Amino acid sequence: MRLSWKFWVVALLLMLLDAPLWMSLQAAETGFSVTVDAAHAQPREVEDTTTAALQRDYGLAWRTLAQAMEENRPGLLNSAFVGIAKDKLTQAINDQARNGLKRRYIDRGHKAQVVFYSIDGSAIEMHDTVRLEIQLLDGSKVVHSEQATLHYIALMSPGENSWKVRILQSVPGF
Repeated sequence: MRLSWKFWVVALLLMLLDAPLWMSLQAAETGFSVTVDAAHAQPREVEDTTTAALQRDYGLAWRTLAQAMEENRPGLLNSAFVGIAKDKLTQAINDQARNGLKRRYIDRGHKAQVVFYSIDGSAIEMHDTVRLEIQLLDGSKVVHSEQATLHYIALMSPGENSWKVRILQSVPGF
């Protein structure tokens, strides 16, 4: 993958400003700003490389979800979602498409906390507080827009080269 000159300019500016580079570059790559705190994971510790991979892959999953919802293309979910999460999101996309609608997610930031990391490394549970602007579109016209702070429980499992979202469940709060 070739990175654009804009990416490198942003990276250089962030280094000069002494900003947390990885998180800022990750947001530039995915379009979704995800912070993952794995300090209190149980029953085992999460390695730094796993935390970085979760940050990257969870951000990419949200970008994929946003694109699939806005374009009414459930097939896009295949790269980041499996199991129940993929099934539920596919159904939501098909339902909105049947009604001639689309949804646009504008990210305002994710703060995810790893609460469970299985002993065998096969599953990670995260609690995510996400701030979004959600727009409902009829064609290209925005018919409704709202700012929301939502809470999700995400269960992630390792795939061939990345972590996949297996469950993404909205909950009233933590």
